[in-house]
Amino acid sequence: MKMELRFQELAAGDTAGIERMSALASGIVKEYYDPLLGAEQNDYMIEMFQSARSIAGQLDEGKRYFFVRLADEDIGFFCFYPHDDAMYLSKFYLRADMRGRGFAREMIRFIGEEAKKRGLYAIELNVNKDNATKYIYEKLGFVCIRSEKNDIGHGFYMDDYVYRLEL
Repeated sequence: MKMELRFQELAAGDTAGIERMSALASGIVKEYYDPLLGAEQNDYMIEMFQSARSIAGQLDEGKRYFFVRLADEDIGFFCFYPHDDAMYLSKFYLRADMRGRGFAREMIRFIGEEAKKRGLYAIELNVNKDNATKYIYEKLGFVCIRSEKNDIGHGFYMDDYVYRLEL
């Protein structure tokens, strides 16, 4: 029997859910990005973007967070919101032991459906220039449309490619 992937939306004000999301997100991001960015920059970014306080604020701004669940287990998460003419995918992560199983394609399909419900026919995201996952996005149909370097404070930068998928 094939287990079904489910997407569980995190509600603003769900303190326990926000704490659960922060713990899941911080663990995945720390494991993946420490070797890429260094622990100092990654810890700074986790505090900025994945702390419970930050996630609560993002939910209050209308950003939508989802747990990716397999059976009764949290295996990843994503976050998106409308931005200009596209759905902006700001977070898109799976635990290391869940990668390479085709789940990313199902996640993108769901996000695309949510975009279309809002009258948006593209998904955009930023990918660190040194991140090997950019090839996964390309395999999923995303195209690099530009590069950008953003100052995030404390002497740190996000040096990214911006990818777009037309729906």
